[in-house]
Amino acid sequence: MVKQLRTVRTRIAPSPTGENLHIGNVYTALINYAWAKKHSGQFIVRIEDTDQKRKVKGSEEKILESLKWFGLNPDEEIVHQSERLDIYKKYAEELVEKDHAYYCDCSSERLETARKEMQKKGVPPKYDRYCLNRQKEIDKSKAVIRMKIPDEYKGEHAVSWDDVIRDFILVEFKVLDDQVILKSDGYPTYHLAVVVDDHLMEISHVIRAEEWISSTPKHILLYNFFGWKQPQFAHVPILRNPDKSKLSKRRNPVWANWYRKEGFLPEAILNYLATLGWSHPQGKDIFNLDEFIDKIELTNIQTTGPVFDIVKLEWFNGEYIRSKPIQELGELLYQCINTLVHEPSKDLVMKTVPLIQTRIKKLSEYWPLCEFFFKCPTSFEKEIDKEWMKKVTERLSLLSRWTHDTLYRELAELAQSFGSSKSKFFMDIR
Repeated sequence: MVKQLRTVRTRIAPSPTGENLHIGNVYTALINYAWAKKHSGQFIVRIEDTDQKRKVKGSEEKILESLKWFGLNPDEEIVHQSERLDIYKKYAEELVEKDHAYYCDCSSERLETARKEMQKKGVPPKYDRYCLNRQKEIDKSKAVIRMKIPDEYKGEHAVSWDDVIRDFILVEFKVLDDQVILKSDGYPTYHLAVVVDDHLMEISHVIRAEEWISSTPKHILLYNFFGWKQPQFAHVPILRNPDKSKLSKRRNPVWANWYRKEGFLPEAILNYLATLGWSHPQGKDIFNLDEFIDKIELTNIQTTGPVFDIVKLEWFNGEYIRSKPIQELGELLYQCINTLVHEPSKDLVMKTVPLIQTRIKKLSEYWPLCEFFFKCPTSFEKEIDKEWMKKVTERLSLLSRWTHDTLYRELAELAQSFGSSKSKFFMDIR
């Protein structure tokens, strides 16, 4: 178990640049939430809305609504990076004063030309520090600020850290680039904003996807430049498709609202996500959020990319549907069909629950199976004796409770009275 030296505070920082909350972000949010709650700490949500060009209208509201649906509610007020520009500017200028950053006014054309020249020479493309010795002639009001990667820092030529999940990681300074940390429009890049915010918000554990491992050396350097205590870093694996490719919207549904519309239950999704890269110590598949909070250890999360399989998720969802009390499941189904039929009978929905509870894996599968209970067909695929249908309607309307055995008995008696086989009769009235 990881020893805690201070109050555990975790966060997720989604960007409002997509349709909704990405399922990969749900996975990361779940682990952050569980780790904070396990240690009686706080779970924070920060909106990283500094990329104004890619910002999608309404995305933030949908992200927060999805988090609420999953029950992953923050313990403090939502923080927006776009409201903190003066803070980032202050700290960027502090780095310049300490000679850990410098101004740069290179055009995009010059940067592209320099990049191509390096590629021709077989050198990894990095900024060539053209502006480092031009500070006096640069118009700082129109320039960006770059962090200055040292050749050596406090006797070291590399940055290292003990990742809670991945153990010891070391990266040499020489492979790092002089990253832009403040753009000319006054907006910070991810690297500056995330370090400043995590420090000021007293985040104890930065739990994020493995794609940020390559950025962590720069972040640790920034912590050192500012003289701040760095948080513990824990990089969780990225979810993958069954073919091991990175989970993406081009191949599979990735937005949380799609799963909600399809009739997946939030507790089933969280349960399934909890099993990706982590195993219950007692070998359980089905367990609730409270149990995950109790059992989770970051050191037990595997580093290999877990496979996100919708078929497997459907199995989990079916298990949760079957375990629901009839009244509770009926309420959920009633909400689902409210948009499909005008003023559906809640009583009728409740009567049909026992018939379909073991047959569906998603709430969306209810309507195709039970639509005929709510809508009279305008035509039939084949001619059916109207007397049969009249008798069936009359007999079923007298039942106080619909169960598999009751319906089977009543319809079997009707089939016999009409001189029909049960199989033919059942197929015809279906």
